[in-house]
Amino acid sequence: MSDKIKEHYSNLFKQHGRDHVSVQYSSKESQIKRFEILLDVADSMTSISDMGCGLADILPLVRERFGDIPYHGYDFVEDFIHSAKDQYDADQNASFYTFDVNKDNTSIETDYVVLSGMLNNKMEDNAAFTENTLNAMWRTCKKGIAFNALSTYVDYQDTHLHYHDPLSLFDYCKRNLSPYVTLRHDYDVKSHSIPFEFTIYAYKQGF
Repeated sequence: MSDKIKEHYSNLFKQHGRDHVSVQYSSKESQIKRFEILLDVADSMTSISDMGCGLADILPLVRERFGDIPYHGYDFVEDFIHSAKDQYDADQNASFYTFDVNKDNTSIETDYVVLSGMLNNKMEDNAAFTENTLNAMWRTCKKGIAFNALSTYVDYQDTHLHYHDPLSLFDYCKRNLSPYVTLRHDYDVKSHSIPFEFTIYAYKQGF
C-alpha cells in the first residue's frame, strides 16, 4: 500500500487515538457487525491471522467465540501495531507484526486468515493489490479465508473509496483459489440502509 494511505491512517490515529474512526469505520456497531460476519467463516478454529488488523479490535470477539487461540495481527501502520501491542500486552497468545503485504512475507500458518476493510481505499491499481492480498492470505491459511469489501451494488459511491464487483471477486476466488467459495451479500451493517458491502469465504476443502 502507498505511503499516502499509511500517512492517512497515521493522521487519523493521531487525531482520534484508539477509536473506530482511526481505522475508518463510521461506528463501533458497524465495525462489530463486520467482524461477526467474518468470524462466521467457521464454528471453531485453533488459530487465526488478521490481515490489516488495525488496532486489533476483532481480538475480543475472537476470544469470546474461540477462546485463547493464537492470534496474529498484521498491519503496515506502525502506530496501529504499537497501540495493539500495548492494549493486549497481557494476552500471551496475541502477536502483532508491522507488515506490508506488497513487500513482506510471513511463514506463519493459521487455520483461517481474515481481513476487514483493507480493500476499501482507492489506490493506483486496486485489482492487482486485491489479488496479491488474497493470494498472500491463501498461502498462509490451513483451512480458509474470509474478507469483506465495498460493493458496486449501491446507489452512492464515495469518491475516496474503492468499490468491488462482488461477482468478479467471487469468480477470481473460484477460478484461482478454491472450488469452495461462499459469497454473502445479505447483511446490513447500518440500520435503515441497504447491503452496501459483501463478505466472501473461501475454503481449502468442502464440508
